[in-house]
Amino acid sequence: MQETAIRVNRAPVLTLWAAVVAERLGHAPATALSLASVVAGTAARAKARRLGLAEDRPAGEGPARPEREVARLLGRDIPLVQGEGGEALAERDGHAAAAAPVEAYLARAFGPRLAEVRGAMEALADGLAPEELNRIGFRLYEAFRPEVPEDVSGWGAKGRLELARIRAAAPH
Repeated sequence: MQETAIRVNRAPVLTLWAAVVAERLGHAPATALSLASVVAGTAARAKARRLGLAEDRPAGEGPARPEREVARLLGRDIPLVQGEGGEALAERDGHAAAAAPVEAYLARAFGPRLAEVRGAMEALADGLAPEELNRIGFRLYEAFRPEVPEDVSGWGAKGRLELARIRAAAPH
């Protein structure tokens, strides 16, 4: 029986993948979801600037921040703050990025196939040492992400996510 592809845009795919990678690195599930939302948001803003849909912010904009703990995930250093429950969460725009909205977003995006997609991603992640996974994780995502047009017409467009491509993304 052939699996049917999942119609989804890239943002939730990157969000789920980043959460899986963060958990493989040892982060608690809430921290992983929080970090993942910042990774996906950063990637979306970069693409928006590249497509001319958003302007670059001048370097050094905003107040100087005191030294704080950071987590490195998929090539990005993300500041951490303490959430209301005491858990470490990613800092976004001066606030803790809560995990619950990210969890709901993923549930809406993948529907009943969320566990199936997560399972395929976890199998891929489990096949690599955590440090190697974090180092090449974004390239792995690029190997299985849904195909959408690279121009403005691809912004927010849904593509086909195929589980077989996730499984085949492992380095040989």
